[in-house]
Amino acid sequence: MAEIGQHILSAFDRDMESLQGLLMRMGGMVETALLEAAEALDTRDSDLAARVRAGDVAIDALEEQVNTGCARILALRNPAASDLRTILAVMKIAAALERAGDYAKNLAKRTVVLAEMPVVSGASSTIRRLAKAVVEMLADALDAYIRRDLKLAEDVRRRDKDIDQMYNSIFREFLTHMMEDPRNIGPCMHLHFIAKNIERVGDHATSVAEQVIYLMTGALRLDERPKFDTTSGATEA
Repeated sequence: MAEIGQHILSAFDRDMESLQGLLMRMGGMVETALLEAAEALDTRDSDLAARVRAGDVAIDALEEQVNTGCARILALRNPAASDLRTILAVMKIAAALERAGDYAKNLAKRTVVLAEMPVVSGASSTIRRLAKAVVEMLADALDAYIRRDLKLAEDVRRRDKDIDQMYNSIFREFLTHMMEDPRNIGPCMHLHFIAKNIERVGDHATSVAEQVIYLMTGALRLDERPKFDTTSGATEA
């Protein structure tokens, strides 16, 4: 019986390692998509933006693989309570990454439109800095998951307010540009939605970190996240 139990345990571990490999691959693709979309915006590179949009299909496919793998484990392995928590966390992390990939695709879509509009001085480089900060946050959240690093996960959760503050500053900057020159209204509206999309990715990175906290403590964080988004009427693209 002990040998059978060991065999089942090893099979479960192998299955989970495979799933986590898919999750990390997915995370890497999302990080690359965000950085390349921001680069395309900064350099007005429509071809790069098109590649980012096309790459979203692969991110979606990986999420489907993760969900299928989780369903298979649930059906065949009869996981214990702690293992079940891990499986549920993996599914939620995959969903967060898929949504972040959608935001990168949306960024790339607007980049193509903005390439035909007047340049708003300094705006694209500011967006690129925001994207870099969010990607670092997402990478740390995934690293916290792999290492089961509670301290790092808590740090990522706290950093969400920094992203909010960066977004607020960008929002005010765009308002100034629009008031100074009505010709900036069109491009600044697109840029605002891009910034908001990137800020939303920060929220999803925070969700990944919260799943790590859940895994390590067995408790969901019910206290409100520290938020510093003071804009109103901002919606997702």
